[in-house]
Amino acid sequence: MAVTSDHEYRAMRLWRCAICALALTAAVPAHAQQSLPPQSQTEVAIALVLAVDVSGSVSNERFELQKQGYAAAFSSRQVLNTIRSLVTQSIAVVMMQWTGPALHAVAVDWTLIKDEASADGFAGAIAAAPRQLFGGGTSISGAIDYSRVLLALSPFKGARRIIDISGDGANNRGRPVTAARDEAVQDGIGVNGLPILALEPDLDRYYYDNVIGGPGAFMIPAANYDAFADAILKKLITEMAGTGGGAVQSNTVSPNRPALSQTWPSLRRHFAG
Repeated sequence: MAVTSDHEYRAMRLWRCAICALALTAAVPAHAQQSLPPQSQTEVAIALVLAVDVSGSVSNERFELQKQGYAAAFSSRQVLNTIRSLVTQSIAVVMMQWTGPALHAVAVDWTLIKDEASADGFAGAIAAAPRQLFGGGTSISGAIDYSRVLLALSPFKGARRIIDISGDGANNRGRPVTAARDEAVQDGIGVNGLPILALEPDLDRYYYDNVIGGPGAFMIPAANYDAFADAILKKLITEMAGTGGGAVQSNTVSPNRPALSQTWPSLRRHFAG
């Protein structure tokens, strides 16, 4: 019999409670929801979930490179200027770590970013956040499902809601990733990707076919973990600006995506390099 650690047990309990809360909310009829007292939510241009891979293939060194990349991006003047160009001049961001279907942990809770102080504070929180999970498979579908829960329970109301998945492997645990992606898109949530090609050189094609979804959904691959910081900076700016910015895009939800254009090799070399 497999032995479940205390941390895994707590994570699974939190996951089940969150799923139950989301299910109960969805079960309330539309006419009844209209009669419920409105919840106080701060309006922002974007509500963004940063879903970071901490599966078994991610060594501590690789985990630190991801953290450093995210922290550097939110400390950059480019990201702050992009936020200031938005209608509300603000975004809300949460960072979570993911691995198996029911193994997730919030690393940095929902944070309003609207100025240099809040951006630097979020970057500092990322840099200080410890790794909470160590293996358990690679369940991109589980990461998408849990990200939907985080968005549903968020104290912020985003004009756009986005799940940003970064990882170094294909889905190998839990339900089909295409099912999770399509349900998120049906809820009006965009799913973008940052595949890290260190272990699976064709992971970018996999993300294009199976992970990203929603109008204007895109991905920017990183050739390896050393290239992660540059990739995430480009990705965040593109995400916030609301344009593909030359990245590999998809505007369809269907798993049967059209063939990539002839610009694919050059785009791949550009973003991976």
